[in-house]
Amino acid sequence: MTYDRPDLTLITSEVTPGALRWRSPSNIALVKYWGKHGDQLPRNPSVSFTLDGAATDTTLRYEVREQSGSGVDVKLSLDGVHNDAFSQRTAKFFERLLPIYPFLKQLSFAIETKNSFPHSAGIASSASGMSALALCLVDLEGKLFKPLGNAEFFEKASYLSRLGSGSACRSVYGGAAVWGKVDGVAQSNEEFAVPITDKLNPTFQTYHDDILLISKSEKSVSSRAGHQLMESNPYATARYAQAKQRTGEMVDILRRGDVEAFGEMLESEALTLHALMMSSRPPYLLIRPNTLAVIERIQEFRRETKTPLYFTLDAGPNLHLLYPHADAEQVKSFIREQLLFFCDDGMYLADRVGKGPERLEVNE
Repeated sequence: MTYDRPDLTLITSEVTPGALRWRSPSNIALVKYWGKHGDQLPRNPSVSFTLDGAATDTTLRYEVREQSGSGVDVKLSLDGVHNDAFSQRTAKFFERLLPIYPFLKQLSFAIETKNSFPHSAGIASSASGMSALALCLVDLEGKLFKPLGNAEFFEKASYLSRLGSGSACRSVYGGAAVWGKVDGVAQSNEEFAVPITDKLNPTFQTYHDDILLISKSEKSVSSRAGHQLMESNPYATARYAQAKQRTGEMVDILRRGDVEAFGEMLESEALTLHALMMSSRPPYLLIRPNTLAVIERIQEFRRETKTPLYFTLDAGPNLHLLYPHADAEQVKSFIREQLLFFCDDGMYLADRVGKGPERLEVNE
């Protein structure tokens, strides 16, 4: 499919400066996407929970460009400080979108963005950041041209998000989302994610996800590099088949509300992801000694108390602890008393399944 629109150009004399602001959450993959092909397409399907507190707040300010050029004019600040690296990455993203939004080269953009969590620490900051930016752009399209219907709006935002960061396409929907073709999930495909919130058992609609910040440092190997290394991983083919089967199984588990089956697959997926990293060529290791120490404490706690507390990991050392709302008081006491010692500066983020992005008022 393509969203190419060469007709989306502006009569610049009719454009007045403006701004749009969106807050978009991160997401945590329950079945992991690892490995890609083509133009940011996944080698295997995945399913995720959308978070609530871990999010990016992005304001997109625009005005007519004083001097036209072949490229784009973009400046980005992160947490109030101009960031050259992110400005360049965003400019490249905008240039990729010129066939879809040719008007981007007619405007100058100033982007202000901030995260509610440490950047590049394994909490999918690119997912929240790129989805927030994509939502601003689709919103801008509606403001400058013709607004899209609600379903079409988020579908297009998911498509654009994917071009910036694969997993970002899942963040534009609340509850849970699937990316990639999955039998039994209507409209599921590789181009954009689809929501499956209507399939969630009530148990999972209020699920908690507390994120233990084992390390706030940037990852030694980026997710982009990790995906590339899957091309030579000797276990890649078997992994893609496994993930396809597991995604379908996880969707069914979420429908049934089977907490034990959910946890077993959740932890297996986390360890499989890091096993793939360790079996890459060259191999690399993102988990830390404290990551393993916490995993052992969680498993011991679960054996002793029969509490359905399970962990997962993204491409980093930080642990996501997932559990039902009914067990929140007991689990949070366990975290405070036994696990914060292993966290960087004793930090953790108390999060839960969220309702998705929201459009905010612009701060002048």
